[in-house]
Amino acid sequence: MRQSALNWLLTDDPTRKANGVAGLQKAYLEKQVALDTQAQLNVNQFGDKPIPGRPSKPELVAPLEVKKRSMRSEEGRAALIHALCHIEFNAINLALDAVWRFADMPEQYYADWLKVAAEEAYHFTLLNDHLKTLGYEYGDFSGHNALWEMVERTQEDVLARMALVPRTMEARGLDATPAIRNKIAQAGDQPAAEILDIILRDEIGHVAIGNHWFNYLCQERDLEPVATFESLCQQYKAPKLRPPFNMEARRKAGFTEMELAYLNGETV
Repeated sequence: MRQSALNWLLTDDPTRKANGVAGLQKAYLEKQVALDTQAQLNVNQFGDKPIPGRPSKPELVAPLEVKKRSMRSEEGRAALIHALCHIEFNAINLALDAVWRFADMPEQYYADWLKVAAEEAYHFTLLNDHLKTLGYEYGDFSGHNALWEMVERTQEDVLARMALVPRTMEARGLDATPAIRNKIAQAGDQPAAEILDIILRDEIGHVAIGNHWFNYLCQERDLEPVATFESLCQQYKAPKLRPPFNMEARRKAGFTEMELAYLNGETV
């Protein structure tokens, strides 16, 4: 299963990747694919393929160089949906990377992250299919690479990965999605708003998985979670999280009251 996850991570065609991940999860659930938790996998066996596999488009630019467009135009709505589509494509890759890269975790860890990858693939497909109804598709606008850059920075330590990707970078989606959903609905795009309802529901579960494994690893290493999180944020130069925060969604995703107080800058 982990070898297959690496194979789909290296696949550059977005549709093939999304379909392949869905098929892999189905095969795993039906016990048609074995899981070796101890295997130390080597990406070099695939030659010089880059990680992750991605198409030649979209053009990747710095976050501040991604063009902003007015939501009053169909092109502007398409650009926003494309940005969400790009996030979901990267999210497929980060979940697959969590599966193949880190050995010696419990079996449930790999099952959890394969599930996340399959759900991110579903989100990507929903958004890209909707984008096509507007006359565009994934790759037609530029995108940035901030999410994957944090994946690369944390490739040596599964604790850092759990702390800074799902429960930091991805958790920002819990804060941002309701406002984006309302903006899209106000623009009259109800199908896209309904897709975002699905995404928010699932992303709460994804962040919860990150929280679970972060806390599991803290307990295993005899570390205090809030202090450890603060230390990892400094060590890996994580972006400063700024309000407003979706406290309801974050509570559902398993953040403790102490962690939420820390997020708000309160003394803990």
